[in-house]
Amino acid sequence: MTSDAYREAVSAIGPALLQGLASLERSERHLHPPRRAALHAPLIQREDRLRAARDVLAETPAPRGLEDFTGELLTASAAALESLSLRTDSGGDIAGVLRSMHLHRRAEAALFPLRRALPPISRFFLEPGAAGRLERLDPDPPAPDSGLHQAANAPEERGGFSLYVPESFHADEPLPLIVALHGGGGHGADFLWSWLREARSRRCLLLAPTSRGSTWSLMGPDVDTPQLRRMLDFVAGRWPVDTERILLTGLSDGATFSLLSGLGEQSPFSAIAPLSGVLHPLNAQNGNLERAAGRRIYLVHGALDWMFPIETARDAARALRDAGAILHYEEVSDLSHTYAREQNARILDWFGCPITAR
Repeated sequence: MTSDAYREAVSAIGPALLQGLASLERSERHLHPPRRAALHAPLIQREDRLRAARDVLAETPAPRGLEDFTGELLTASAAALESLSLRTDSGGDIAGVLRSMHLHRRAEAALFPLRRALPPISRFFLEPGAAGRLERLDPDPPAPDSGLHQAANAPEERGGFSLYVPESFHADEPLPLIVALHGGGGHGADFLWSWLREARSRRCLLLAPTSRGSTWSLMGPDVDTPQLRRMLDFVAGRWPVDTERILLTGLSDGATFSLLSGLGEQSPFSAIAPLSGVLHPLNAQNGNLERAAGRRIYLVHGALDWMFPIETARDAARALRDAGAILHYEEVSDLSHTYAREQNARILDWFGCPITAR
């Protein structure tokens, strides 16, 4: 029997944890050096509330059979708390901000398996328009071989991948595939969570590779494109991939590499969606610009980008249009050099993967 005190502790930590994660997401979206201080106050409030709720849960005996569930909640909330604390205490130190982002993703990874026990968690990992289809999107039991998969992609490993397979997939139903490339110094196991909500809502396969080096092959030999092709072959050999709907997207260095690799010879990608990257000069030397003719490209850049100023994106847009690409260019007025998460749904609508009643 579950005690009243335990039920109250879980009822308190659930909303505190989800609100803390939502605040971290908003903070990451609006990260911009001159505005850093204004982002701290809401995070401090969320941190205080979550810490108090976690303390209560940690001190409340877990009923028999719920010890593991409680431990996972405590693990997720500990990662979220450390992320919140680092974000407010880093003083703008880039290492602290990056560590905070990593912990934010680790909190989400720890929380996702608890979604069946706590429906608000499951809805957190869905777009609002898909929340009413929760039972169809995540049936019980789920499809065999669905959910999250890792291939040589632990935090200390490079060159592997993380994969999400919709819980409702059918072996005879080809699904769209999103291939999402992290930024410089990033990791696929973290970047997966930047796209999971939309992939889950729209029943897309989601592949998040990790570069073999600290970033993608933008200098020297291209060791990452062959690895990407092998990953695609593996996924398509095991799950039903719609080969006419394979989207390559990425952030920062991942965006730059998505154009460099995605426009290459015999590219398997149906469309490319780079966010906050640049058009690498090699594209003009290796024939990629000629191959851009007729290719669908959704280019996103922030007017406040301090790493790659907006003029670089405007130049890229002109070059791609002149080359004959079918280009959608999105210039975001309040975006700095960070991830515009709200663009995910717009990209998938443009790509032909809407939220449907199915």
